[in-house]
Amino acid sequence: MTFENPDLLFLLWVVPLQAFLLWVYWRWRQRTLRLLVAPELAQRLLLGFSVRRFWFKNLLFGVALALLVLAIANPRQATKTAAGTGQGADIVLALDISRSMLARDVAPSRLEQAKLFTQKLVQALEGNRIGLVFFAGEAFPQMPLSTDYEALSVFLQNAGPEFIANQGTAPASAIESAGRMFESNAAAGRALVVISDGENFGENALAQAQTARSAGMILHAVGVGTTAGSTIPQPGGGTKRDAAGRVVRTRMDAAFLRELTRAGGGSMYLADDASAIKSLTDNLDRLQKTAVQTRAKTEYRLYFQWLLLPCLLLLLMEQVLWWRRK
Repeated sequence: MTFENPDLLFLLWVVPLQAFLLWVYWRWRQRTLRLLVAPELAQRLLLGFSVRRFWFKNLLFGVALALLVLAIANPRQATKTAAGTGQGADIVLALDISRSMLARDVAPSRLEQAKLFTQKLVQALEGNRIGLVFFAGEAFPQMPLSTDYEALSVFLQNAGPEFIANQGTAPASAIESAGRMFESNAAAGRALVVISDGENFGENALAQAQTARSAGMILHAVGVGTTAGSTIPQPGGGTKRDAAGRVVRTRMDAAFLRELTRAGGGSMYLADDASAIKSLTDNLDRLQKTAVQTRAKTEYRLYFQWLLLPCLLLLLMEQVLWWRRK
């Protein structure tokens, strides 16, 4: 048994804090009563007060708090599904991690939106062999074609401009790197999905896309950002400026992405389009399939609901139970 969010367990300190505050309050109450009236008179004045109910109500509330913290930490138990053989194609995802992807014309940033889109796409493409390429001023393969989707997810979460020192945008290099990842004698269909803002691609990308298409690889593109554009934040603060000191503004070049996909025989999609994942997945499902060995997959059985239910019941009892006696 493990917790999905173990860092949240520190909130359990709320329970002893509540107990300490109650103890301080009770000491203050007793001391104040002794100063005001004699013990015999205090008993008559507080005739309807039930000490037992007072502490029982606070005990219920404390236990409910503990259960709530454990529930949001999400206890879970790992289970594994057996490896098997299925039918799938070979698909490479090329993620743009250049500094222009840090622009915030989409929330929270182009790069974060691209990573989220790619994560959802990987989930929709399970059963296919998927590879990963990062590119900026140059490209390098981050993960070969595989069905290890958990490792792919980890690589995506950690992606950032610091991975590549040579900044800029060189999709031609990404297309070339993706082409080398495919097995020359494999019968499976091949596709490359470029996730980028499409800015500063250069004409050599079109020629490289046509070459890849003639070799049997279909190229699709996913545009990230807006045509209105935004400034580019710098790591040390401020915004990026050109040699003349003017603020640099970056925009998504949807027109060029469409040209790129026409050269590569594929289609262009927008990351903020709710139907993009399904449309792209349907398109990729048309690729020729071949036998694919799938890895054993770790799944989790969640138990948070078994903690939330008694938590709610205890809170309800605490509200219904009155601390005064008849």
